[in-house]
Amino acid sequence: MTVAGGVRTIESNGIPDHSVGAFPNDYNPNTIAPQKYVYKVPTEPKAAEHRTRGGNSVFGVAINGVPFDPGTAELWNRDMRWHYEALSGYIPANRGGLGVDQNLAHVQPNGAYHYHGLPYGLLDKLDYKKKMALVGYAADGFPIYGPYAYSDPNDAKSPLKELKSSYVLKKGQRPGGDDGPGGEYDGSFRQDYDYLLNAGDLDIFNGRTGVTPEYPNGTFYYVLTKEFPFVPRYWKGTPDPTFSKRGG
Repeated sequence: MTVAGGVRTIESNGIPDHSVGAFPNDYNPNTIAPQKYVYKVPTEPKAAEHRTRGGNSVFGVAINGVPFDPGTAELWNRDMRWHYEALSGYIPANRGGLGVDQNLAHVQPNGAYHYHGLPYGLLDKLDYKKKMALVGYAADGFPIYGPYAYSDPNDAKSPLKELKSSYVLKKGQRPGGDDGPGGEYDGSFRQDYDYLLNAGDLDIFNGRTGVTPEYPNGTFYYVLTKEFPFVPRYWKGTPDPTFSKRGG
């Protein structure tokens, strides 16, 4: 990682600095292979006028060079309106969570290892339950932290607490027929969740503004959580083109 001219550049082969699960496995046929990543983000990110949803770009990159990529390519009936979730609902219960390992990560067909949720191997190295853990940077340049942060966001002397998402499961039944898979909202799909203001500690970006060890004057930062969205799905700023998946 280098910083020059207001740009932070992260170069990596994508191989994590912690132990990983067995790949291939019963639910993931792919083998980990080195990649060639060069990501660039601004050192002083700015909020955009409108939020941006993650599409064909990875959300961010960990400080060990492994991407955060929470979405899946699995669709109901090939319908782009209904994306299966990797860590909740049907896939974890019936398909082994797409073969994710103890770091809530798995391997894409091209050999790229990436995180879908809390990267426990990295978090443990950062002693994340005893201090705020900077785990990476989002594609817009804002930092990403582990789930423990100051209970008072503006007081670095306040005790740590585990921050909670403000996303909740919708109530009732999904549309059926040509409009959806039907059935009860149970977390199987990204679309099963709604953001509910003040339901947790975090905003619609799964983040908040406050002081951190690396930003004592305060900054907006994203937070990884144990519950949906696990890894944020919206950017507050503008994602850099270097995070594009370049075709899938």
